[in-house]
Amino acid sequence: MTFTEIETLLGQQHATLLQHTCTTIPKEKLHLPAPNFLDSVFGISSRNIPTLKSLASIYNSGRLAGTGYVSILPVDQGIEHSAGASFAPNPMYFDPENIVKLAIEGGCNAVATTFGTLAFVSRKYAHKIPLIVKLNHNELLTYPNKYDQIMFGSVKDAWNLGATAVGATIYFGSPEADRQIIEVARAFEEAHSLGLGTILWCYLRNNAFKKEGIDYHVSADLTGQANHLGVTIQADIIKQKLPENNGGFKALNMGASSYGKLDERMYTQLASDNPIDLCRYQVANCYMGRAGLINSGGASAGASDLKEAVLTAVINKRAGGTGLISGRKAFQRPFAEGIQLLQAIQDVYLEKQVTIA
Repeated sequence: MTFTEIETLLGQQHATLLQHTCTTIPKEKLHLPAPNFLDSVFGISSRNIPTLKSLASIYNSGRLAGTGYVSILPVDQGIEHSAGASFAPNPMYFDPENIVKLAIEGGCNAVATTFGTLAFVSRKYAHKIPLIVKLNHNELLTYPNKYDQIMFGSVKDAWNLGATAVGATIYFGSPEADRQIIEVARAFEEAHSLGLGTILWCYLRNNAFKKEGIDYHVSADLTGQANHLGVTIQADIIKQKLPENNGGFKALNMGASSYGKLDERMYTQLASDNPIDLCRYQVANCYMGRAGLINSGGASAGASDLKEAVLTAVINKRAGGTGLISGRKAFQRPFAEGIQLLQAIQDVYLEKQVTIA
């Protein structure tokens, strides 16, 4: 996909997104993705040599190899959203080998999936593409549905499967968050000791975060704080939803309640209404980019998926992010179209005219 094709796909939004300059947090303050990113950032960290080798394996695989950017295919929706609902659009993905094949053919840096998937295929593919094992899930079958991330296996088991990294989710803001933080922090410590990279799905979950018709689960200030908690427990890469609004702390402090802490400069100086500035606030909370921010691709909406994926990639890249982790938009369509969508995302990060804002 060329720069002109990216402009055309973005339509009326292209000027707002491609010509914007951040005047909130300047790009010069960030640790930006680059070929020497691992040397300059993780080379001086506490990560041991095997962990550095694992991270290098991810950053140096696929079409984005050596750029400092990553494109990851995540497929854990068979648990998180039920297998039937997730794979009915394309039943070939009930067979987990096709998940790995899509990641390889799509030029991804890595594939993130479940213990069950990799237990069946890791001997065939562990040396062909970096494997990321998702440690915990929301099982979604309890009636009525409850929302809690529980461990499905051990870090040692992931290591035995030949994993390059482990991933986990924390539902920040939920009643279960304290337990999840402790569990994941311990798992990440063990992962690093075994030489595995760590990726944290930094999600928010609390019904109170939806207020007066606005969903603050995708608020820049709340997701930014979730990111900051994530890097504190030593996540190497942070996965976060693209911000769609701001002012979550303000909205939740209306009335007599007292929630969190805020400074008005979070909204006036460190962010604006431009989606790139909102995403940059997320990057800033990842220790100014020392831990890479990858935004999620979101649900599949059909015909608009390609535009939405490219738009998200443009926002993430221009904000100083590290890449995209997109699943349903790729695997809930014919195999060849899934490859095309993944490579369109990667084209944004390869396109030199899409610059850091």
